[in-house]
Amino acid sequence: MLHVATVITNREDFLLRESHAEELGKALGDLGCKTLERNWLGRAEAFDLTYDGKLVSGAELRDAADLTSAPIDVIIQPLAGRAKKLLVADMDSTIIAQECIDEIADTLGLKAKIAPITEAAMQGKLDFKEALFERVALLKGATKGQLQQVFDERVRFNPGARTLIKTLKNNGIKTALVSGGFHFFTDQIKAALGFDDVRANRLQFEGDVLTGAVDEPIIDSKAKRDFLLKLSAGKPERTIALGDGANDIPMFKAAGLSLCYHGKPIAEEAATGRIRYSTLKGVLYILGFRETTFQQ
Repeated sequence: MLHVATVITNREDFLLRESHAEELGKALGDLGCKTLERNWLGRAEAFDLTYDGKLVSGAELRDAADLTSAPIDVIIQPLAGRAKKLLVADMDSTIIAQECIDEIADTLGLKAKIAPITEAAMQGKLDFKEALFERVALLKGATKGQLQQVFDERVRFNPGARTLIKTLKNNGIKTALVSGGFHFFTDQIKAALGFDDVRANRLQFEGDVLTGAVDEPIIDSKAKRDFLLKLSAGKPERTIALGDGANDIPMFKAAGLSLCYHGKPIAEEAATGRIRYSTLKGVLYILGFRETTFQQ
């Protein structure tokens, strides 16, 4: 069976060379596979190794090539069906670099109380819904103006986010943002980056002041999966799920390709592949796009 191993890095931190491709190609042979083709996708940043043989894990191939210490990501998938039609992405710590609820808490002097709850929920150690209610209750009294200040001054897109969404849209691939966070932020990110659809939780306000409650139904891990399945129109195998935490695992399992971006170990274990070093441009390389086709 034909598979493709995509090797990616962040060119600002590390340069991929022909020697790396040769070492990984030899390692594939040691694992009983036959390398058929090598294609560079991005200068010193990404290449494909197409091979015939069994599906091995990226970690297994890195180990076999003695490249475990190199800051590279290796994602392996069947060559057939590599093209996808839909991206469903998480927001916090995925498309953006922050956890919005923690940033709100910081402006209110509550980060020491709220951030540990966020971290435990992301690790899958707390029930997401209960953790959400507990944290939002602590935000009671915050104003829309304070939330907007958080968005304007603290929220930053992860490197490659704009290129990822623009390139996918330019190639007819639908994009959706789904979050256990809040519409107050996702709606503005949707507008800024051009996502086609969005789903998130809605904070309750009295006038411009948070009540400390959130509307139900809650967008939790099951709701994320259901949103992906609805948008996939019966073809989840043509979908990419992109996230970083325990709350993303059900949609990882439903998608044809799942990528854990700089995420938690529990999420990495559930994903098709993990991205620890590359920027979000790595998603495009994994789908087979060449850097020369990227939309900036």
